[in-house]
Amino acid sequence: MKSFNQVQFVTIDGDEAGQRIDNFLLARLKGVPKSMIYRIIRKGEVRANKGRIKPEYKLNAGDIIRIPPVRVSEKEEIAVSPKLGKVAALTECILYEDEHLMLINKPSGTAVHGGSGLSFGVIEGLRALRPEARFLELVHRLDRDTSGVLLIAKKRSALRALHEQLRLKQMQKDYLALVRGEWQSHTKVIQAPLLKNILQSGERVVKVSSEGKPSETRFKIEERFEFATLVKASPVTGRTHQIRVHALHAGHPIAFDDRYGDREFDAQLASTKLNRLFLHASSLTFTHPSTGEQMRIEAPMDNKLRQCLLMLRKTKS
Repeated sequence: MKSFNQVQFVTIDGDEAGQRIDNFLLARLKGVPKSMIYRIIRKGEVRANKGRIKPEYKLNAGDIIRIPPVRVSEKEEIAVSPKLGKVAALTECILYEDEHLMLINKPSGTAVHGGSGLSFGVIEGLRALRPEARFLELVHRLDRDTSGVLLIAKKRSALRALHEQLRLKQMQKDYLALVRGEWQSHTKVIQAPLLKNILQSGERVVKVSSEGKPSETRFKIEERFEFATLVKASPVTGRTHQIRVHALHAGHPIAFDDRYGDREFDAQLASTKLNRLFLHASSLTFTHPSTGEQMRIEAPMDNKLRQCLLMLRKTKS
């Protein structure tokens, strides 16, 4: 039984200000289920400056937060522990780290956060592996099946500064994608509005629609193969599934995209042994939130993607 068995009174400092109370408690009460966090807030056991608050309450510097005693059963703890094996490998994926931020090379198949039926993701895993860390938050997201550079803030001030860079489009994200067919040299920019639909199953599907949000992706040919093209994709906007849907809209779906792909194209790649989405966040360029230094962090492709390209090069020669 894991217990936070005493009432805690926590004074919020400037670095913690601005975040929601539910996220603050999730990070502070390691291993406590999300459902229990919401229950103690709803029952009024969590208070800010002696007053009841809602889960969306945003912390202010100087707030005095009352946190009640919380007990977590062994059954709930054991339910999380088997997943730690997979997440523990994330420590080997760290590309860069300092006191303000961390960048990891996220593996394909790992969600960035719990949800959509997944109770454990990168951010929950890192918090479990680093219980001493006061603050760990995603700066941006990657689809579960996309691999590559993922930026995580270790301070609230860093998160705010990096979010501002995203808002002002000052952060450069580059991806590598293997697409069907011969990408035309003149197709350098796709500007097509994207509309997100949530199906009854909870699945998100995005389509090009005049009712959608303005979206832009820049493409550059990196290498041509017999029946496929390796392209660099640089999203100017950051819509859900943007690169995947824009590639499809251009007539060149990405290899092994289970939502927007082409099964016949996937079958053509059988000899390469590829069995994952060929979309990799290869580099991220941004300004360091503390030093002001211009940073460019690159993430190497995994063995499956490298092997696929090697096999395609053999058939081309």
